[in-house]
Amino acid sequence: MIGSKEIEAAAERIAGHVVRTPTVASPGLTALLGVPVTAKLELLQRTGSFKARGATAKLLSLSEAERAAGVVAVSGGNHGIALAVMAAALDVKATVVMPRTAPARSLALAEQAGASVRLTNGMDSAFQLVTRLRDEGLTLVHPFDDPVVIAGQGTVGLELAEDAGDGALTDVVVSIGGGGLIAGIAAALAAKRPGVRVWGVETEGAEAMSGALKAGGPVPVPLSSLVTTLSAPSVSQLTYDHVSALVEEVLVVPDREAVQGCLDLAEHAKVWAEPAAGCLLPAARQVAARVGDGARIGLVVCGGNTTPRELNGWADQFGLL
Repeated sequence: MIGSKEIEAAAERIAGHVVRTPTVASPGLTALLGVPVTAKLELLQRTGSFKARGATAKLLSLSEAERAAGVVAVSGGNHGIALAVMAAALDVKATVVMPRTAPARSLALAEQAGASVRLTNGMDSAFQLVTRLRDEGLTLVHPFDDPVVIAGQGTVGLELAEDAGDGALTDVVVSIGGGGLIAGIAAALAAKRPGVRVWGVETEGAEAMSGALKAGGPVPVPLSSLVTTLSAPSVSQLTYDHVSALVEEVLVVPDREAVQGCLDLAEHAKVWAEPAAGCLLPAARQVAARVGDGARIGLVVCGGNTTPRELNGWADQFGLL
């Protein structure tokens, strides 16, 4: 299990390379949800998502031999962008494997950063290819099955605990793909704000963690959600162990509500978020209803890597415009 010692060490290591993103009270979301809401704006992070933290922590931990071999990662979008950009900044050659369903902007940004981008037909085959490339000698930077990466993501929770202040939060809602972000945040909050409950949220058709919790451990899950940045084919034992021990519950919301959440974040919070963050709002409504009076909710707005064309297309598909 990752502890505060590992997360604090990661914070010190990456401090000169990533942004300490704002933690702000949101009057608009407070009015919308009917409870006090604080937002951790990770969409303002370098590369547009929290993923820069874990990627940087891992890159800075590599030996000279591992750096010389070059790094490889599998990604539905954000981890690939983060690894490509941060590897270029640290003069490490990067290969990124993505499914063809990944957002075109994500592919372009990874290529523009100088990474070699390899495309596969789906996330399952992407994970298979990255395993083969690792076996051929590249250094794997896994998006979530790595304690160094999880500690890096946990710095989000460390900052949230410090910047929101004692007593400001009763509940924190965090999106789940493979579980690295929520594992790190839950570990940080357990150490720094032990009374705060952590809730996870997935979208229907990207239910790797809720599937694992039902099965008693990681299992492969079918993927059909439009939210590719949450679409891990399974979680890892490492992330499962953290979530099963430290997270209150994992909620599942439809893609339609995640897209509506993006529109609501734009209108009420004045932030441009991707569906992986949009799904926080319908989940937060459920949390507020469960907790009742006295709820004070924190939202980790994990990323903003979507285009107006993409968001308008999804909104039109669901009849939201």
